[in-house]
Amino acid sequence: MRQRLSSEPDRYRGRRRVPTPPRSRYAAVVTTAFVGAGIVALGANALPDAKSVSPSAIDELKRASITSQDAASRADSADVATRADRGQSKAAAEQDAWLLPLHGYDFNAPYGVRWGKLHTGIDLVAPEGTPYTAIHSGTVTKAGWFGGYGYAVIVQHPDGSEAIYGHSSEVSVKEGQQVKAGDQLGLVGNTGHSYGSHLHLEIHVNGQPQDPVPWLMKRGVNIQLELEEFYSEAAAS
Repeated sequence: MRQRLSSEPDRYRGRRRVPTPPRSRYAAVVTTAFVGAGIVALGANALPDAKSVSPSAIDELKRASITSQDAASRADSADVATRADRGQSKAAAEQDAWLLPLHGYDFNAPYGVRWGKLHTGIDLVAPEGTPYTAIHSGTVTKAGWFGGYGYAVIVQHPDGSEAIYGHSSEVSVKEGQQVKAGDQLGLVGNTGHSYGSHLHLEIHVNGQPQDPVPWLMKRGVNIQLELEEFYSEAAAS
């Protein structure tokens, strides 16, 4: 049988909650702030409260922080400057370098008298279409058909000497163009007065042809043995 509930309104069958005085909003905010500050302090290795540090010490900490940031900024700037200097040094080295005009060739027809007349350069036999490059930096003064040289490129170097690259199947530069050692000038061919695919290379000083073999040897290039002093030194450094 179900028990009948009391109908008396002033009686409560349970635990009554003891009233507590309401907390002000200010007290709640202050309490939350202190709790949050405590957590931050623990996470920051218990850094001292600002109230416990003198103003001069705070200023010293600020100056130390700014000094550290300035030092890091200067270090970054120095690193960038160092990389830039290295790039400039490499570019300067490439400008001063003397290199082979191509690789994998057969040295043929040296400088000297041939068939009763002076052969004013050397012939480097290579398949038609093989790219060839500048042996030194300079200005392209000729790029196109050049009589018996066929399609040719002439580069004048800063020291006044000139290199002539003859019998090309195609030229890759234009007159007036600035090139550096290793830049492609054209493709090996068989144009002009030629008897087979090869690169004809001449060196002129004051308008007079020079034997390219000893002349380039003085500049670190052994064209007979296909060796370059520049890249040998770079590999060793």
